[in-house]
Amino acid sequence: MHEIGPFSIPAIRDFVPEKVKPWVMILFVIIIQLSGGVYLAAVGEMVGSLSLLQEDIMMAGCASMVGMALTFAIMFRLKFRFTSKTSLLTCCTAIIISNVICMNTHSIPVLVGTCFFAGFFRMWATFECNSTIQLWLTPKRDLSVFFCFIYLLVQGCIQISGMVTIYTAFFSMWEYMHLLIIGLLGCVMLLIILLFRTCRTLPKLPLYGIDWMGAILWAVTLLSIIFICVYGEHYDWFYSKNIKLVAGIGITSLCINLLRASFIRHPFIALDTWKYKIVYLTFLLYVVIDILLSPSHVLEHIYMESVLGYDSLNVISMNWVILASVVMGAFFTYQVFALRKWSYKIMTVIAFSCIVGYLVIFYFSIDYNLPKEALILPLFLRGFGYVIIAICFLTALSRVPFQHFFHAVSVQAFISAAFGSVLGTAVLGQWMKFLLKKNILLLSSSLDNVNPLANRIPMDGMYGVLQGQALMVTMKELYGYLALIGVFCILLFLFTQSDIRPQNVIHPTYMAIRRFVSIDLQSHFKRKNKKNGVVVK
Repeated sequence: MHEIGPFSIPAIRDFVPEKVKPWVMILFVIIIQLSGGVYLAAVGEMVGSLSLLQEDIMMAGCASMVGMALTFAIMFRLKFRFTSKTSLLTCCTAIIISNVICMNTHSIPVLVGTCFFAGFFRMWATFECNSTIQLWLTPKRDLSVFFCFIYLLVQGCIQISGMVTIYTAFFSMWEYMHLLIIGLLGCVMLLIILLFRTCRTLPKLPLYGIDWMGAILWAVTLLSIIFICVYGEHYDWFYSKNIKLVAGIGITSLCINLLRASFIRHPFIALDTWKYKIVYLTFLLYVVIDILLSPSHVLEHIYMESVLGYDSLNVISMNWVILASVVMGAFFTYQVFALRKWSYKIMTVIAFSCIVGYLVIFYFSIDYNLPKEALILPLFLRGFGYVIIAICFLTALSRVPFQHFFHAVSVQAFISAAFGSVLGTAVLGQWMKFLLKKNILLLSSSLDNVNPLANRIPMDGMYGVLQGQALMVTMKELYGYLALIGVFCILLFLFTQSDIRPQNVIHPTYMAIRRFVSIDLQSHFKRKNKKNGVVVK
C-alpha cells in the first residue's frame, strides 16, 4: 500500500475548484481521443474527394495506430521531462497541424507520415491527462480499476468519433469533421492557457538514453506488416514486386532491431520483454481474437450494405449498440474483475463466450430479410466481449516487472491497436475469396436446362442471383468456422489455464518510477565516464 494524501492537480490554477479539476482533464482527453489524422468512417468520401484508393486511407489510419503504440515505451520519460501545460499545448498544436495537412494533401507518403505523428501526439496527450487523474480514479493505484476507465473512454470515443464523422459527412462535407476537431482543440488550447500554470512536481529528467533508432526500426517493421495486409489483395500478394520489396524491408528492419537490442544498454523494446509468458501469450491470443472479430470489418459491411441495402446512416446507427456494449462491458468488468477479483480464467471464458455467441447468432440468423433489430444482440455481444478481454489482457501485464512493463504494453499495442485488425481482415478476406469460388462452382453445377428452377430466372439475372446466393452461403460458412475456432479456444482455456486472480496489480508511485529512471541514468553516466577515463567527484 502507498501513503495516500488528498488528491489535487497542482498544474491547474487555484481558482478552479478541486472537484472540477478532474472533469476538466476528462473533457480534454475526450476531445483529444476524438481527434486524429484521418477519420476512417468517412473513407468513402475521402476516396472520391482526394482521388486516392481505399487502401491508402486505411494505411494512413493504421499508421496513426502505430504512432500511438510506440508512445507507450517512452511515455513516462516524456512526463518527467515536460510539464502538463507544455505537453498538452504541444500535442494540441501538433494534432491541429496534422488535421490541416490531412485535409488538403493528395500525397500518400505525406498522409501516412502525418497520421503517424498525429497518433504519437494523441497518445502522449491522452497519457498526460489520464496519469494526472489516476489517483482520483483509484487512490490505491489499482490498475484493474484504472484500465476499466481507460477502455471505457477509448472505445467509447472511437464509436462516438465514427458517428460524428458520418453525420458530418452526410449533412455537409467530410472536411467539416477536421474543422470541427480543429475548433475543439483550439478551445482546449485556450482553456489550457487560462487554467494551467507551469508547475513541476518532480525534478526534470532529460530525454537521454532513448533508443530513437530502435523506435524508427519498429515503426518500419509494423508499417511493412500493415502495408502487406492492406495492399496485398490490390497488388496480388507476393506475385507483386512491391509486396516482396516491402516484406524484405520489414524483415531486414526487424532483424537489425533485434540484433541491436541484444547489445545496446537501453533498447526501445528490451529482448527480455518477450521472455515473459503473459506477453507472448496475450500477443498470440490477440491474433486469434482479431481473426474471430474480423467479420466486423469485412462481412458485416458487405451484409448490411450489399444484401440488406442499408445506407451509411443506418450502418453507423449500429454504433449506438456498440457504445452501449462498451459501457456495460466496462461496468461489468469493474464490478466483478476490479472489485470482486474474479480470476483471469473466468473473465477470459466469459469474453470468448460472448464473441462465440456473436458468431453463432449471425450463423443461424443471416438472411436476405433480416430485420435491423435482429442485429442488436450479436453486435452487443461482440462489443461486450472485446472490452472484457482487452481490460483483462492489459491488466495481466502488471505481472511483468516494472522495468519491462511499458515495453510489454507497447508489444501488446502492436497487435491490439496497430496491425491486428488488418491482419484478421486479410486472413478472412483470402478465406472468403477461396470459399466464394468454391460455392459458385458448386451452385452453378446444377443450373442447366433440366433444372425447372433455373428456367424461371431470366438469363441476364442468372449470374447476379448465383453471386448473391454464393455470397450468403460463404458468409454463413465463415461464421460457422469461426464459431468452431472460438469454441475450441474456450475448451482450451477451461482445461489449461490456472485460476490466477488480479490481486497484485498496484501501480508504483511516480516518485518511485522517477527514482528508478534517474538511478539507471546516473549509473550509465558513471560507467561511460569511467570508460573514458573521466573522474567524477
